[in-house]
Amino acid sequence: MMTDPIADMLTRIRNAVAVGHATVSMPASKLKEALARLLVAEGFIDRYELKQVGSHSELVLHLRYAKDRTPAIRGLKRVSKPGQRIYRPADAIPRVQGGLGIAVVSTSQGLLPDREARRRRLGGEIICEVW
Repeated sequence: MMTDPIADMLTRIRNAVAVGHATVSMPASKLKEALARLLVAEGFIDRYELKQVGSHSELVLHLRYAKDRTPAIRGLKRVSKPGQRIYRPADAIPRVQGGLGIAVVSTSQGLLPDREARRRRLGGEIICEVW
C-alpha cells in the first residue's frame, strides 16, 4: 500500500527526466490529474492523457525538453507530507527559485500555482515545488 501517491508521482517524473524519457506513466487519481493539468498550464510538461488499462486507469505524462534535450523540469520537491502537513496563508506562500519555479498550493478553489493563489488572496496546503 502506497502512503503518499503524490511523492510517488514526483519521484517517477524526477527519474524519467534524469534518464531522458519522453513519457512517464503512473496510476491515475483526480489529484494527480489536477497536478498534471497545472504542470501543462505552467509549461513544465507538454501534455498528459488518461488511459484505461484493464480495470484501472493510468496517467501518462509527455515530458517537455528543449531542442538540446535540456528538460523543462530542473527539480521537484514534495513540501507537505502525510506526516507533516504544511499550510500557509496567502501572504506567506514561498517564492520558488526567485520566481522562476512554482509552488503548487491546494486551495478551496483547487490546485493553483503560487502566483495565482497570492493574487486571489487564497492560502492553503503547499503540495510541492517545481522549478
